[in-house]
Amino acid sequence: MSILPAFAQAQSIAEAAENLLPGQFLWAPEAAPEGPVIVVVSLVKQRVYVYRNGVLIGISTASTGTAGHETPTGVFTILQKKVDHKSNLYNDAPMPFMQRLTWSGIAMHAGNLPGYPASHGCIRLPLAFAQRLYAVTQIGLTVIITESPDVPRFAPTPQILQDRSRSSFDAAFAPIWQPDRAPTGPVSIIVSVSDQRAVVLRNGIEIGIAPVSIRGTVSSLQAFTLSSIDQRGTHWMFLPMLGNTRTGEVSKEDRDRLGLPEVFRRNLLTVLKPGSTLVVTPDTLQSGSTGAPLTVLTGEDPD
Repeated sequence: MSILPAFAQAQSIAEAAENLLPGQFLWAPEAAPEGPVIVVVSLVKQRVYVYRNGVLIGISTASTGTAGHETPTGVFTILQKKVDHKSNLYNDAPMPFMQRLTWSGIAMHAGNLPGYPASHGCIRLPLAFAQRLYAVTQIGLTVIITESPDVPRFAPTPQILQDRSRSSFDAAFAPIWQPDRAPTGPVSIIVSVSDQRAVVLRNGIEIGIAPVSIRGTVSSLQAFTLSSIDQRGTHWMFLPMLGNTRTGEVSKEDRDRLGLPEVFRRNLLTVLKPGSTLVVTPDTLQSGSTGAPLTVLTGEDPD
C-alpha cells in the first residue's frame, strides 16, 4: 500500500489515478479541509473518488464484486459504521473500517486488492485509505456506485413512491411530509426527472415525497451540496463527478428550473442544513415502469 500526499506529484490528476497500482491511492484532505463528503465508486475503472465540499480530496484503487456477486449500482446512504467488523455471511471474514451500504451485505471496507473485481459484492479498499475515508464520513452520507460512463441504473424497491394507503391520484398531487420518522441526521434529496418526484431522506430514512416540475433536459446524474442559507435563500454548490465537471454555485436560473409545492418547500427549509445533498437523476424511482428503475436505499433495518 502507498499514499501520495498531493495530486500535484503527477502531471495531472487523471494521469495519477490511471497509473495507480493495486493498493495505491491518492489522499489530499487539505484541498478541502471542511464541508460535506460524497463518494463515487466507478465499477468500470475500479476506483473510488472522494469529494469534500465539491473538491476532489481522494482517489483509490478498489476491488468490487465478481460475476454472480456483482456490486449493485445506485444511490446509497451509509447505514452503519464499525471499525472492527466481521462478515455475517462469509465465515467471519474480517472487514476493517466497514461502512454498510445495504442490510443485505454490501459495504465499503479494507480488503485484498488483486487489481480486478474479486469480492462478493463489497467494495474493497486499501487499509490505510479505508481508515482515512472512515474518519471523514458519517451515517447518512451519499455514496454513488456507477458503471461510468453510463448513467447509474438501479433495482426497484416496493417502498419508494408506492404507499398503498394512498391512491395513485393522491400520491401524484399531494406531498407527504413525515419528519418525525427521522428527527435528526443528515438530509439528502433525490429528484427523479422521469417521475417528476422528489424524495427526502434524513439519516437514510424517507421523510417526505413531493411532485416537482423540471424545466429543460437532464440527461445525466448530477449532485449538489448546500453551502449556506441566508436571507437571500439557499446556496447550492455543484459537486463535480464523473462525466459532470461543473463547479461553483448553482445560479438562480438553474435553481428556478426545479419547482416544488410551496408548502413542501417551506417544510423542506426546516430540515435543510449546510452539508445537505441533492441528487438529480433522469431515472425513475418506481418499479414496473418503462424507464430504468432506481432504488433509494434507506436506513431501515428490515429485521
